[in-house]
Amino acid sequence: MPELVPTDHHATITWMGSVPLNRPDIRSQALQTAFASYVGLADDYHGGLTRASCVRVKSQHPEGTEIRNVRQLTILSVEEMAEIAADIGLEALDPIHLGATLVVQGVPDFTHLPPSARLQAENGTTLVIDMQNAPCNLVSREIEKDHTGHGKGFKTAAKGKRGVCAWVEREGQLSIGDTLRLHIPGQRGWLHR
Repeated sequence: MPELVPTDHHATITWMGSVPLNRPDIRSQALQTAFASYVGLADDYHGGLTRASCVRVKSQHPEGTEIRNVRQLTILSVEEMAEIAADIGLEALDPIHLGATLVVQGVPDFTHLPPSARLQAENGTTLVIDMQNAPCNLVSREIEKDHTGHGKGFKTAAKGKRGVCAWVEREGQLSIGDTLRLHIPGQRGWLHR
């Protein structure tokens, strides 16, 4: 019996980007298309099969410990970005400020998709969602640089709306306009949280 259930939910890629290896900040550079390999996107700061552990997993590993990289990609939704922008008094959020890899449209409550869900392109390229991406001060600083007075509210406004981190399960090309079908684990939610 399959453990992942295909849904009728589809996400359309509306924006793509990559954070340069020699980055001076968290900003992404826009792309039209990219090959998603087992290490993520080529020459992307967040790429690699492994990474040094950070503050986000300090309860499990001392900071700097080499661990599997399940944060190769940052995926956000158009809908949630619009809510964040409205909350901080901007007409729109620029994905560049967010260090985004993909921005997608069409899946409700995107940030709260279950861990291990898949987004699969028609060509088979498959991304595995690790977990939600918590808001951080690095994004606030980038927004503030271009929109004085608006960045400071980002962290609060983006709570539960900052998108997800993901990694590549099956390699392939991704491009703006591609449709990704959502597949979710067939298990019920954990009752003892």
